[in-house]
This record gives sequence, C-alpha cells and structure tokens, in this order.
Amino acid sequence: MRRIRKSVMTAIMAVFAGLILSPIVITFTNSIMTKQEIELNYGLIGHVGSAESAIAQQFANLKLLPDQVSIEQYSMLLIQNSKYIAMFWNSVFMVVPIIAGQTLVAALAAYAFSKLRFRGRELLFLVYLFTMLMPYQVTLVPNYMMADQLGLLNHPSSIILPGIFAAFGVFMLRQFMMHIPYDYIEAAKIDGAGHLRIFWSIIAPLIKPGIAGLVILLFVDYWNMVEQPLIFLDDPLKQPLSVYLSSINKGARGVAFAASMLYMAPMVLLFLYVEPYFIEGVQLSGIKG
Repeated sequence: MRRIRKSVMTAIMAVFAGLILSPIVITFTNSIMTKQEIELNYGLIGHVGSAESAIAQQFANLKLLPDQVSIEQYSMLLIQNSKYIAMFWNSVFMVVPIIAGQTLVAALAAYAFSKLRFRGRELLFLVYLFTMLMPYQVTLVPNYMMADQLGLLNHPSSIILPGIFAAFGVFMLRQFMMHIPYDYIEAAKIDGAGHLRIFWSIIAPLIKPGIAGLVILLFVDYWNMVEQPLIFLDDPLKQPLSVYLSSINKGARGVAFAASMLYMAPMVLLFLYVEPYFIEGVQLSGIKG
C-alpha cells in the first residue's frame, strides 16, 4: 500500500513538473526551428479570406519537435543584432554590483542587528522592516526626487545605489544569523578577535546557505526589473535586457524564442552553481547550534 501511494505521488509530481517545464521546453524547441517553420506555425494558415484561415488565425500550432534543427534564430540575435548584446551587458553591469553590494551591506548589518547589543536595536530593526514592507511603487517618487537632486538620473547609479541598500537582504540574513549560538562569538572575543575578524572567520562561513539563497533571489528580482529602468533611464541604449526583451517579438517570433532562452540562461546557470548551498538553506532555515 505504501509503495502504491508513493508511486501515485511520484506520478502526480511528474505531471506537475511536466506542466511547469512545458513552456520552457516549447520555447527551446521553437528557438531551434527554421524561420519558415516558425512562420508556418504562428503565421497565417490556409488561403486568405477562407473560413479555414479565419479559424487558424485564432490558434498557434505548438510543435514540440522541429522538422529541421537550425541555429538561424541565435545567429540573427547574436551576430546580426548587436543591440541584444549591448542590452545584455547593461543588465550585467547593473545586477552584479547590486548583488555584491547588497550582500555585503546586508551581511554586516544583519550581524549588527543579530549579535551586537546596543540601545534601540529592536526599534531600529522595526523601522528597517517598515521600509521593506512598503511596495516599491510607493518609494519610486522619493527615489526619483533624490536621484534628481544628486544628478543621477539617466545613469545606472540611480538603480544600483537603492538596490545596494535595500532592506530585504538584512532581514533575510538576520533571521539566518539568529540561529548561530552566541557562544561562538564569546569564545572568539576571549581569544582576542574583534568584530570584523569574528564576522569573516566565524559568521561568514556559517551563513553560506543564506547568502546563496539571497544571491538567487536578488538576481531573479533585479534581472527581471522593468519599472526602475523605465523611470530612471531615459536613454534606451542604457536600459537593461529586461526592457528590450519586450520589443524583440515585433520583428520576428523565432528570434524572440531564442532571446527568451538566452535571457533565462544566466538564472539557470547561477542556480545550478549555488544549488547545494541554496537547498541547505531552505532545509535548515538557519544554522542549528
């Protein structure tokens, strides 16, 4: 009975996994189709003006396997369209500093909120939480006014600096550090270690799962950002790939499929790289003492 129940649950999970992965699979298979096949599947089918054509225009022919494998779409995207590469590097030069900066600032601030004892610590952290709970749309106007006063409009810094000092990373890593026994810090203090030495030698190695989870969440969030670039960056050539991706489909559907696959690739590769730490962080939800 137990074996049957396990088999049924496995089958159900496999079905759900297939449903979740099916858009990605279809996107990939369509990205390696020829231009003619893409037009046939998503263009007009039948004679113009016929009843069959009118019905066909309402549906797309979703094919799982291409008739002929071709990298024509990727060639058009990466070689003939240099703008895609430029927008890709715009995203990299925005997202990487945000992740690196917020991880460092959040880790140090979380250490102070979780392990240092000072007056007003809980009240200050509560204020921090209030800023995190506010929707980003609420803070857009103050951020815009501040960026304008600092002369940062139409510059990546207007997006990078608010991202570095966001409150989410502090909250996440603080909750993670709360599970680290304070005895570790007391022992290090007895040996003469200062707070920076304690942080880099003891705390940082113990919170690797939390940092891995934070990096993935930040990357997904800022790699897909749209509102910030549209508001703070007037020059289209300075905007990230997430904004440019929506306009690719206007030219060719096949190229849009290839662009979507390349757009997802960094997120998949990052997850595969930090997967062991990320899973450990999810399972433990902190470090057991």
